Amino acid sequence: MADVDYSKDIQLYTSSVNAAAVAGIVKFLGIALRGKDASYVSCSSKSELDTVRESFLKRKLKMTEDDAALDARIKAVCEQMKADTSKHRVTFYYLLAEKAGKLGDL
Repeated sequence: MADVDYSKDIQLYTSSVNAAAVAGIVKFLGIALRGKDASYVSCSSKSELDTVRESFLKRKLKMTEDDAALDARIKAVCEQMKADTSKHRVTFYYLLAEKAGKLGDL
């Protein structure tokens, strides 16, 4: 999955791309991006979305909102990307960080 142009994918959803933030997400995800299944987010999997909330929003971005508010953020990105059957994890996380005003934290 290392050959994916994440910036190009992110541009499908937002007008500008912060390359440093993309690099930070790729570094954070590390080896997980090597596996096909792990490099995508499944919005239909509750356990998957719980992992996004716990590992990315709470641990990486240090967001302290309650779970319902964080889940609403995740749901909003699922909705934004609903036409895409293969939601790249890097793009998904980028959009979450962007909406939370946390791109600079990556």
